[in-house]
Amino acid sequence: MRALLVVNPKATTASARGRDVLARALASDLKLDLVETQRRNHAIEIGARAVDEAYDLVVVLGGDGTVNEVVNGLLRDGPRTDQPALAVVPGGSTNVFHRALDIPRDPVEATGSLLDAIREGRSRWIGLGKADQRWFTFTAGLGLDADAVRGVERARGKGKAPTPMRFAITALRRFLAGTDRRHPALTLERPGEEPVSGLFLGIVGNTAPWTYFGSRPIVLTPGASFDRGLDLVALRRMRTLGTLWAASRMLTEKGISGRSTVVFEDLHQFRLVADRPMHLQVDGDYLGERESVRFESVPAALRVIC
Repeated sequence: MRALLVVNPKATTASARGRDVLARALASDLKLDLVETQRRNHAIEIGARAVDEAYDLVVVLGGDGTVNEVVNGLLRDGPRTDQPALAVVPGGSTNVFHRALDIPRDPVEATGSLLDAIREGRSRWIGLGKADQRWFTFTAGLGLDADAVRGVERARGKGKAPTPMRFAITALRRFLAGTDRRHPALTLERPGEEPVSGLFLGIVGNTAPWTYFGSRPIVLTPGASFDRGLDLVALRRMRTLGTLWAASRMLTEKGISGRSTVVFEDLHQFRLVADRPMHLQVDGDYLGERESVRFESVPAALRVIC
C-alpha cells in the first residue's frame, strides 16, 4: 500500500520527534512518503497530488484545519471510488474530527490503532458537508461562531495558543461588544419550503459532539451523524440570558435548546442568505465574509481508515 504522510509542523501538539516515530511505525507496513505543509492551503494541493499520483492512503498528522485542507484536495473533483483513503493522527488543540471517529487522543496509541485497522482491513465511508465549494467534515458556521474563529486566528498569529478557553472568551466578548443583537441578518432557504427569516446566526453540524471544551463534549444536536444529513441551529433572538442559557445546554447530551433557538435536522440542501456581509468558518478555519452560502450534505463522500 502506497501512503502519503502529511505533517503540519506548526500543529499544536505535533513535534519532529513525534513525526519521526510515526513515520517509522507506518513505514514498517506501508510504502511511505512524507511531506510537510508550508503555508495555508498547502495541504489542499497535497491532497490533490495524492489523487493524481494514485496513492492508496493519505495519513494526516495535524489538527482539524489540516484535515479539512487534505479532504478538500482529495475531493477536488468530487467523490470517487478509487480516491485515496484518509487516516488521521491527532496533532491539533481540539481534534474534533479525530474524536468523532473514536480515534485515541494519544498520537502513539492512535498510530497503533491505525496500523491495526490497516492490517485488519477496517474502513468506513462517511458523509461530509459542503459550504459552496468548500468541503467540511464536522461543522460550518455563519455569524458569531465564525467571528470567534476569526478572533482566535488573529490571536494565534500573535503567538497565542488557540485553546478552547480562548475560543470561549473570544466568543463571549464578541457577543457582548461586537455583535448586532437587534437586527437579524439571516434568512434560511430550503427547497420546497417557505423561507425562514429573522435569524442571527447559523451553525451547521455533521457529527456529535460538535466540539470539545478540553475533555468535555459540546453537543449542538445529539442526532448529528456522518451517516445522515446536516443539522442546522439558528437563533431568533440574542438576548443575553436566553442565549447564555441556550449555549449552556450544549454541555448536556440533549444539545442546544431554548425559546430563541430553532433547530433543523437531517437537511440535504439549504441556503443561508444575509442582508449584510457575515463571517464564515468551516471546521474551525475562517474563510472570510459572505452574503450567501449554499450548504449540501454529500453521503459516502470519503473513505476513512480507523
